[in-house]
Amino acid sequence: MADKSTSYGDEKARSERRSEMARALARGGMDGVHVLTLEQAKEVLSPKHQEIVEALGQGEFESVGTLARELERDKGQVSRDLGLLAEHGIVTFETDGRSKSPRLTQAHVVIEPIV
Repeated sequence: MADKSTSYGDEKARSERRSEMARALARGGMDGVHVLTLEQAKEVLSPKHQEIVEALGQGEFESVGTLARELERDKGQVSRDLGLLAEHGIVTFETDGRSKSPRLTQAHVVIEPIV
């Protein structure tokens, strides 16, 4: 069985490296960067999720339903996909009454290098 303190320490170090990578990219002129681990990328950047991210990067949508219609997909599935993207910090929602407008949290999503 793996030592939990070691795995926590490893994850903390990886998190710090991702933060430093985002800062380094910002210093180099690439602001608005969200850095994912390879494991996170495998989970959240499926073709359907990428389609959502690309659509949100190209324009604003007043609601999940509007985005679903634009993508010609089921609203419930798009809502679940957005929820997963939100869990990983890629998407957020602006609320106006009962309407939730999905927005990208950052302009760029990059995957941490494998070392």
